[in-house]
Amino acid sequence: MFGSKEKARFLENCHKPKTESFNFGKIERYFLKSDKKNASQVISDKTCHDLDLDEIFMLVDRTVSKVGQQYLYKTLRTIPANETRSNRFEALIKIFRENAALRKLVLNELYRLRKPEAYYIAALFQEEHIQKPKWFWLVPVLSGLSFSSILLTVFFPKFILLPLILLAGNFIIHYWNKSNLFQYTASIPQLLILYQVTKKLLKTNAFSPTDELKEAVLCVEKLGKSMRFFKFEASMQSDIGQAFEFIFELVKALFLFEPILLFHVLKKLENHRAQLQELFTFVGEIDTVLSIDAFCNSLPYFCHPQFSNDQEKRLQATEMFHPLIPEAVTNSIELENRSALLTGSNMSGKTTFIRTVGINAILGQTINICCARSFKIPRLNIHSAIRISDDLLSEKSYYFEEVTSIKQMLDASQTGFPNLFLLDELFKGTNTVERVAAGKAVLRYLNQKANLVFIATHDLELTDYLQESYNLYHFTETVENGNIQFDYKLKAGNLKTTNAIRILELNNYPAEVIEEAKTLSESFRKVQADIA
Repeated sequence: MFGSKEKARFLENCHKPKTESFNFGKIERYFLKSDKKNASQVISDKTCHDLDLDEIFMLVDRTVSKVGQQYLYKTLRTIPANETRSNRFEALIKIFRENAALRKLVLNELYRLRKPEAYYIAALFQEEHIQKPKWFWLVPVLSGLSFSSILLTVFFPKFILLPLILLAGNFIIHYWNKSNLFQYTASIPQLLILYQVTKKLLKTNAFSPTDELKEAVLCVEKLGKSMRFFKFEASMQSDIGQAFEFIFELVKALFLFEPILLFHVLKKLENHRAQLQELFTFVGEIDTVLSIDAFCNSLPYFCHPQFSNDQEKRLQATEMFHPLIPEAVTNSIELENRSALLTGSNMSGKTTFIRTVGINAILGQTINICCARSFKIPRLNIHSAIRISDDLLSEKSYYFEEVTSIKQMLDASQTGFPNLFLLDELFKGTNTVERVAAGKAVLRYLNQKANLVFIATHDLELTDYLQESYNLYHFTETVENGNIQFDYKLKAGNLKTTNAIRILELNNYPAEVIEEAKTLSESFRKVQADIA
């Protein structure tokens, strides 16, 4: 059924993670230009970077078509306001799980949109089309004159120079239009394939098309004859086509077929953007749900999230894990009317745990899947301040970047909609006293209303200041026989021991450095104890 061996091999392995390279510049084009007015939240570039969401996308992506790949990316970057999208996804997944033959047929059709040229379909309904120049009225006039000159030459051969003169002038317009035509020789033929795929899928009667989708199919069907020229133009790049290319170019130039047909088609496309998007959404959604289902089957286990009341400040996760970490250690946590403050040494797992919470909150709300036995949260927006660096180009310091990021969180905390705030080491760019003071004030402010806050810190002073509104957790390591062992397990309560100096010692720091560090550390602890 699949035809070529290459195609059969690809479809046989399409449920596995992709080994090909990912061109995010093209993948994200549809997302960047899409209408997001119905989204509860668009995941910011910063949060995307903080939570490694591009790597998560590469893991989830088992799509076959480029249309599906672009649609899946948008799905992961936009949190819907309700469960309508998730319910629609689950209904489609159920259809495919119950009908293996249908799944095979659909994969076979989606493969037709596998070429990179399919990335440009969305541009036909998202981007502005080329506009006719003011002098374009001259084009049909010259085309008509050329046709008349050919007829005249048939009856009066002595006028043979007339079509040649017209050809010379028309060549200028013909090749002026080549750059315009080039922009559409990839997208329009792929649009025709998208239409054919949609029509084939609807013939299965497995899907319930909306009236808008039916209208879109009829609309593109009417446009099909005009657009087939672009498919033929693209095929001329083959070795067989090149044998006729010279003669064909002469004919096209003489009668100015290309500019006339191009702007005719563009006018039609301009008037039917909504219909083109219907086809794109239909096919993209089907490919996306097949990808989600394949991703689920690759996990050791998963769950569908439970969504509590929007104003209920609660998070409950059982045996939650990070999907990017092979054989990841699982952790469970339950918060009710409180947030979470985590302490522990570097590499002990606290930042990874915060990312795990954020990733599962996003996956749960975007594709209805959580990497956990159970996961319960309210619908909420997600904000992070984990990876912050100096912006050398705009001459912003690390601290100023921190201040800007946290200010955005403070503003979001007062919108009235629940938020999940993920922070790692507040105000690292300033001194200890002011860092702890500002950190305490910010964390109290963010923790208001139904907002949930996860903060990882080395500042143990914050645990004393915030324990009435934050649950305290920690990660620890053990040092045995000169080796450091991490168990990456979340433990309740405050951190009782620290191993930073011991780790320096294990890495063969000079003895005098170690001794001085221990002495100063004991002095600082006594001062803090006296203050307390």
